[in-house]
Amino acid sequence: MALAIFDLDHTLLDGDSDHAWGQYLVDQGLADPEQHKLRNDYFYEQYKAGTLDINEYLAFALKPLTQYPLQHMLDTRAAFLKARIMPLISQKSRDLIAHHKRLGDTLLIITATNGFVTYPIAELLGIEHIIAPHPEMQDERYTGNIVGIPSFQQGKVVRLQEWLQQQGFELAGSYFYSDSHNDLPLLEIVDNPVAVDPDDRLAAIATQKGWPIISLRDQE
Repeated sequence: MALAIFDLDHTLLDGDSDHAWGQYLVDQGLADPEQHKLRNDYFYEQYKAGTLDINEYLAFALKPLTQYPLQHMLDTRAAFLKARIMPLISQKSRDLIAHHKRLGDTLLIITATNGFVTYPIAELLGIEHIIAPHPEMQDERYTGNIVGIPSFQQGKVVRLQEWLQQQGFELAGSYFYSDSHNDLPLLEIVDNPVAVDPDDRLAAIATQKGWPIISLRDQE
C-alpha cells in the first residue's frame, strides 16, 4: 500500500476547473464577462510562465463568493458540477483511480484551485482526501481570504508534509501524477513521479529524468 497523489486540473480532469467555474459564473451573469476574461488571461499567462502570484489570484477567484448569498452559490456550484465538470472526467482517469484503490493505496488530490470548487470534485471522483486552498468563512459568509498556505508550487510540499504528519503517513512508495512544471517541487520528492499530458517544460524534464509520461485523455 502506498500514497497515490494526484493533481486535479489537466490531470484527472480534461480541463481546468478554476477556469470552467469562472466561465460558468460569467454565463450565469454572476461575473462581468469582459473584466473577468482580462484578469483570467493575465493570471493564466503568469501560471504558464511559472510566475503566478497565487495570493493575488486566489483573491480574484474567491471574490464572487463574497458577493452573493451562500445558498445561491452552493446551488450554482451544484449545477456547475453537473454541467461543466462531469464531462471533463475521462474513463482513463476513473480507471487509474480504480487501479490504485484495488492496490489498497491511499488516494489524495492536491491542487492550487480553491476548495469551494474542488472539494465536491474530489467526492465525484471517489477520492477521500484533498488538499486545496481553504476558503475562510466568518458568520457563515466567505471572506475572500484563505486559511493557511496556498497549495501551489513549493506550497504543495509544505501542505503535504503537514498532512502526512497529521495522518501518520509516509512517502515511501508514493506516486504523484501531474501535468504542470509548477508541480516540480512535489514531483521531485515522491518515489514515482508521473507526467500526465504534460506541458512542454515538464515533458522535457520528464524525458531527461526518465519519468513515465502518460495520457489520461479518452481518444475520440
